[in-house]
Amino acid sequence: MPRFAHLPLLLKPDGNGKLSKRDADLNGFPIFPLDWHGTDDQGNPTFSSGFREAGYLPEALVNFLAFQGWNPGTPQELFSMDELVEAFSIERIGKSGTKFDIHKAKWFNQQYLRAKPDGELVQYLEKALAERGIDCSPEKALRIAALTKERITFPREVWTEAALFFVRPSSYDPAVVAAKWTGEAANVIGAYRDALRGTEPWTAETAKATLQAVADQTGVKMGKVLPALRIVVTGGNAGPDLMQTIEIIGKEELIIRIDHALATLNGPVAS
Repeated sequence: MPRFAHLPLLLKPDGNGKLSKRDADLNGFPIFPLDWHGTDDQGNPTFSSGFREAGYLPEALVNFLAFQGWNPGTPQELFSMDELVEAFSIERIGKSGTKFDIHKAKWFNQQYLRAKPDGELVQYLEKALAERGIDCSPEKALRIAALTKERITFPREVWTEAALFFVRPSSYDPAVVAAKWTGEAANVIGAYRDALRGTEPWTAETAKATLQAVADQTGVKMGKVLPALRIVVTGGNAGPDLMQTIEIIGKEELIIRIDHALATLNGPVAS
């Protein structure tokens, strides 16, 4: 006679009760593989988001689901399909219910995105650029994708992180400005702008060396200048490696952003 077994029940994220579609909808995470359109008891249309449309990679979702009620008995968490087949045994299935941890699902997605080759990841950026009518060389797109990959959890976030390379800040985070923008830093950045014109060749290393030289001349520590320069470049305090970002956006674009920040945050400054 055939023998049957099943995984333990999936529980709500807090562990209190069986996971339901309503729990997923209320907490804003997917529960179906694909977007689901249905009706409620009164015949009204309903909608539940799907893992695919939310941006979860198939291989990441498989890896996450494999750990819902089973574990390999080792610290290893990332498994290919072949590795899961090899590692699985029915004896490692737990008996108690398993909390459905959507944050862990996001972590798996993040790990699989980071592991993608840059050439594969750049496709997400090229699609976003095409949708916005932005021209970008393949080489530049590849560099941006490589630089931002450590900061994304879903493919759609490639553009969120890459936008600063193409769109100048139109405003500046007031909380960050209040904490990091000082008269000392502004003076150094103004002098840096003037020194940039003679900085050749244009690389992250030469851009940083020029900034260090200006800071040394004015007696201001780099720790006070770099956060203010990040405000200039990004409008806030977040973003990928600052000097690599500066190299990619280019010297002339950096000067334009400095002028705009000085004029906006300090008032007009002579060129």
